[in-house]
Amino acid sequence: MCGIVAYIGSQKAYPIILKGLKRLEYRGYDSAGIALFGEHVESFKRKGRVAELEAWDEEIVETASVGIGHTRWATHGEPSNANAHPHISNNGQLTLVHNGIIENYASLKQELVQKGYVFKSETDTEVLVNFIEEIQKNNDYTLEEAMRVALKRVVGAYVIIVMENGFPDRLIAARKGSPLVIGVGEGEHFLASDASPIIEYTKKVIYVNDYELAIISKDEIILKNLGNEPITPYIQQLDMELAQIEKGGFDHFMLKEIFDQPASLTDCLRGRLDLENQVLTLAGIDQHLSVFTQAKRIVIVACGTSWHAGLVAEYMIEALCRIPVEVEYASEFRYRNPVINSGDVIIAISQSGETADTLVA
Repeated sequence: MCGIVAYIGSQKAYPIILKGLKRLEYRGYDSAGIALFGEHVESFKRKGRVAELEAWDEEIVETASVGIGHTRWATHGEPSNANAHPHISNNGQLTLVHNGIIENYASLKQELVQKGYVFKSETDTEVLVNFIEEIQKNNDYTLEEAMRVALKRVVGAYVIIVMENGFPDRLIAARKGSPLVIGVGEGEHFLASDASPIIEYTKKVIYVNDYELAIISKDEIILKNLGNEPITPYIQQLDMELAQIEKGGFDHFMLKEIFDQPASLTDCLRGRLDLENQVLTLAGIDQHLSVFTQAKRIVIVACGTSWHAGLVAEYMIEALCRIPVEVEYASEFRYRNPVINSGDVIIAISQSGETADTLVA
């Protein structure tokens, strides 16, 4: 489940976007990136934590007042700098972040490759930004017109925000199936996947609906549908504080996480599970399939809730694969002398990727 943050106004965009991405870390991610508008659009993206983006020390960080940011949870393509967002079109004019999955990206990519497009990543997002570019270029369309045409052909769920070189006073966003909130300020506007990055700056918000396009400057928000019909924005007043928003309206995080499970499972499998062809694609595991298919035993090492996830995996793996599975506490596994034989596979689970006992084990 990706996260998106954007800002347009008079303040420095970089610290607002960086802080907003940190507020969205709970959604899970494997890489992050930011694009800022100076004389032209510049971007900085890294595999790993949002904190990695603090290494960006170019002058634009201090001067830009327009930008977009993104945290990525890999669906198409493994976690890497190249696959991280934002993605840039071949002609360098468009920069895009995307939350969701483009189901027909393979056929769109084939069309573009036949027209000479070159791709630097494995993502559906890079296909989308180049698809918009192709429509804009071949039809002499504005970006808004090209996005409307492109999104009518796209199959899947998306929230996208696009920046265009030469238009530093405008962001264009669109939504279908994934959430997008616009924060309404005085001479500034904020965009995010939920209200948590926004509420510090304004409690006036617009929840964008499916099939809507938002053209946003620092002083104006224009909403249209994909048929180019204007929509009157409905501005709501948030009556919750940040802590309440982060808990999703529940009394505490335990309840939130319990009720989040169906959506979390759906997000985990989105783009990975193809029921029609009975194919499961897991980035980073494909190249080790022979190890798993020949495994004589699987040992899962984890702590806390990751340990509980391991227990669920034990039942599923043994039932479906008929391979014996053991689940170990990492804090104990690291200090004893376990029997590990040839053909055993160790799986370490850590939600944060930083659990000390699991890393040491």
